[in-house]
Amino acid sequence: MSGKTGQGRKFNVEDALEAATLVFWNHGYEGASLAELTHAMGINPPSLYKAFGSKEDLFFSVVDHYNATHGNFMAIAFAEETSGLALMRRLLLEAADHYASASYPGGCLVISAAVTVTPANRHVADHLAKMRNDNIAAMAEALTHDLNARRIPQNTDTKAMAAFVGATLQGMSQQARDGATKEDLTRIANYAITAIGA
Repeated sequence: MSGKTGQGRKFNVEDALEAATLVFWNHGYEGASLAELTHAMGINPPSLYKAFGSKEDLFFSVVDHYNATHGNFMAIAFAEETSGLALMRRLLLEAADHYASASYPGGCLVISAAVTVTPANRHVADHLAKMRNDNIAAMAEALTHDLNARRIPQNTDTKAMAAFVGATLQGMSQQARDGATKEDLTRIANYAITAIGA
């Protein structure tokens, strides 16, 4: 088992990251205390700092872990879909499934973990905002390919359409946090799909 020393024993880094992911996902960046993190990870504070650096470093490792596991449906969809409209449809429908999971805190960690932060942690929120904005820019690029291939009306504002889908995904994430079911979110996704003609 690959791992690092923690409290005189080996611990599995991936397991520790998963445990930390659930804490940050539940409580947000600022709401996740060091005590909660170390308890969930099964290590003491010195071991956390030795293995991951600061709480901030741990959080960014968690974001990478989340994007490679719970949130990887987005990267897979971007890689596999060749049509912008098909990509929008897939992202919306798969988000309805993933965001409403009863096995995890719900919603999207990248959307919800740093919605409000103190000025000292503004850069953490900005990092997540850049990730979200980069996704929207990639959606707009995919839609622009559709526009250039004349698969969508030539008067389509691809940036606005991508922003609309991004806003819908962010709203679906919050509704999942508020208790919306997969069926609830799928209805929202289908309205958005109808609205963009996907």
